[in-house]
Amino acid sequence: MASKNFNVKFCVLLPIVLLITIVLWALPVSAFGIDALTVTQQRVIALFAFAALMWIFEIIPNWATSVLVIVLSLLTVSNKGLGFLCNPEYGQLVNYKDLMAAFADPVVMLFLGGFVLAIMAEQYGLDVTMARALLSLFGTKPKMVLLGFLTVIAIFSMFMSNTATAAMMLAFLVPVLSKLPAGDKGKIGLALSIPVAANLGGIGTPIGTPPNATAVKFLTEAGYDVSFMQWSIRMIPYVIIMILLAWVVLQFLFPFKSEKIVLEIPENKRKKDWKTTVVWVTFIGTILLWATESITKINSNVVALIPLAVFTCTGLFGKNEIKEINWTVLWLVAGGFALGTCLQGTGLAKVLIQAIPFGTMPVVVVLIVAGLVCYFLSNFISNSATAALLIPILIVVAEGMADPAAGNNAQFVAVGGTYAMITFIAVCASIAMLFPISTPPNAIAASTGMVETKDMAKVGLVVGVIGFILGYFWLTKIFPFA
Repeated sequence: MASKNFNVKFCVLLPIVLLITIVLWALPVSAFGIDALTVTQQRVIALFAFAALMWIFEIIPNWATSVLVIVLSLLTVSNKGLGFLCNPEYGQLVNYKDLMAAFADPVVMLFLGGFVLAIMAEQYGLDVTMARALLSLFGTKPKMVLLGFLTVIAIFSMFMSNTATAAMMLAFLVPVLSKLPAGDKGKIGLALSIPVAANLGGIGTPIGTPPNATAVKFLTEAGYDVSFMQWSIRMIPYVIIMILLAWVVLQFLFPFKSEKIVLEIPENKRKKDWKTTVVWVTFIGTILLWATESITKINSNVVALIPLAVFTCTGLFGKNEIKEINWTVLWLVAGGFALGTCLQGTGLAKVLIQAIPFGTMPVVVVLIVAGLVCYFLSNFISNSATAALLIPILIVVAEGMADPAAGNNAQFVAVGGTYAMITFIAVCASIAMLFPISTPPNAIAASTGMVETKDMAKVGLVVGVIGFILGYFWLTKIFPFA
């Protein structure tokens, strides 16, 4: 089977992707119907198509596609690329330093800090200690245990990788699932609580999931100030509402027969020493600094590097721990940032704004269609890749609609403007959870053998529809960004 998939990807899909990319690259500029389009900008369009198709088909790992896109951009549209291609006569070129900076973008550093905290929390038992303390609050009634899992997973996913959170909570849940009667549908609900809560919880903070980081990055570049606290204050209430609604949905679709569930979470037996104290203090201190950015004036991206500095200087974070960092996610996000840099640096963004009549399009239609496209794609490809692909384009759309000269400017401002559109796209990427392939937490839940794809799709569709509708009204009507 693996061999067959390999043959299809490299013998069928890859030639198709390359053919489309070459055609877009080689067509006469006039074929695009955009008067001001330059050759360099045409190459960026071809690179976008290449990235999109490679991410969708996953011919090579998504992070590898991102690295390849950055290298191709450096070679073909930067001011230090191939001489015969990177000639100023072909159009405005991108500063090569800006493209390379995608690997160390402040938002990438924010995520790096989050990964470091998560690794140390796991290594020193903070995760187990917190999970044990939090889950003990919910008692032994099945519906309350379900709420407990949803709540704890959501909280952890705001600050840790949702994949790591799902894997950890599955370890606690498997013994419980094995003790429930075979005919108890509540087992399915408990198993599905893992991906549902992990996917929803990540929406709560800028470091919760890569689409959030991508949204923050491009909003900041567009001139909007998005602090850690500002994001969290708006999105955590949304997460709370969605978790409660998911709790109701899971109980309704998969009612419990058992009257009691006993969780057996092992105590953290690691010896408490100065190292554990350092990890606890640094963990709590970092969260507090993120939450008080408006008071301390320390940017959240800068705060993210504090735990890395503390842990490396104290010898707690060494070469073995560095290997545990999820570099693939960081590189995937960096590829999306590089595409955005190409879009802006070559002037393609400005050309598209002027060429496409965004000012005459109904605002509601643009938001809903963009959200649906993001939701659809995220069910089949990485939500990180989807956000990296769509958000740079939609920033251009938003700028066009935000132009005071645009016919629908007042309507766009009334629904929250650029903030609402880009944040909504990030939400749509996170609520896509129809299939086992949609997100790593979904795959982890499917690995229990207790969840059929139809059950996952049923819950994913209901939660997705509710999340989409609530997300739209939450960000445009109920709690828009000022």
